[in-house]
Amino acid sequence: MNAPPAALAVTDEALIASGRAVIDIEAQALEAVKGRLGADFAAACRHMLACTGRVVCTGMGKSGHIATKIAATLASTGTPAFFMHPGEASHGDLGMVTDADVVLALSNSGESDEILSIVPSLKRQGNVLISMTGRPGSSLARLAEVHLDASVPAEACPLGLAPTSSTTAALALGDALAVALLEARGFTEEDFARSHPAGALGRRLLLRIRDIMHSGDDVPKVGIDASATEALLEMTRTRLGMTAVVDAGGVLQGVFTDGDLRRCLDDEDTDLKATPVSQLMGRSPKSIGADALAVEAAHLMEEYKINALVVLDEQRRVIGALNIHDLLRARVV
Repeated sequence: MNAPPAALAVTDEALIASGRAVIDIEAQALEAVKGRLGADFAAACRHMLACTGRVVCTGMGKSGHIATKIAATLASTGTPAFFMHPGEASHGDLGMVTDADVVLALSNSGESDEILSIVPSLKRQGNVLISMTGRPGSSLARLAEVHLDASVPAEACPLGLAPTSSTTAALALGDALAVALLEARGFTEEDFARSHPAGALGRRLLLRIRDIMHSGDDVPKVGIDASATEALLEMTRTRLGMTAVVDAGGVLQGVFTDGDLRRCLDDEDTDLKATPVSQLMGRSPKSIGADALAVEAAHLMEEYKINALVVLDEQRRVIGALNIHDLLRARVV
């Protein structure tokens, strides 16, 4: 039998110890970067706040991956930004950069040929250049209006070759920029939701009752003189588990629900055909406006242990209805 590969002979304890050592080294790197934050960081933020164009993030290799993430985080938190590949920039993509843009260039060595080759063009155009490197004395650091020092005491890679601590430090610096700008702009949850309309937060903060309610002929409602049987037929037709009861002007008078129906069936003295629904309905039903957030309907239903709501206009006329299934389909709950 062949001996197992050496890798398979490593103990679980050794693997866990290796993982913890990496996290310790990277935590130390972040502490070092944190201690250096100062006037240069504030200057970078002010250039980005004053930018009337976009923040163009660029970097090669692993630095490029970090720059891509920084651009995405900036863009989703109120600072227009995009990633530009420095290699492609020299072959036409530099045309995407306008003189109103600020450029954030990442290079751990500060000597990336692809980035240094486009700096003269950026300078001629008048772009503010912010560099983020691990070498404050590098060419890119010297050429930039502002330099952010992302140097680390050591890479977590035991060979000192694979970017580990250095990419973590650059990513954290990018997050620090994004959050500082977010707070300076007074960026709100609603602002975030507008750039994330398909996400859970977007649905919670942007989706309105009018977007998901039943309207027109799909709204269950009967007149105040209708019998309980007529109300039951209307509930069956619309399948919302209730029907609104309205006066001649369409103003809400009450609501007849599945629960009301069950109570009637348990009462042998109640004749559904002969009894007016007005005698059986709830007279203080919960309602909501069409411009309210859908999440408000979810809160009402949860608080009062109900499954449906009528939607009213300012004159308390019934204009819509919705139930818990509508909220589920919209992924509000």
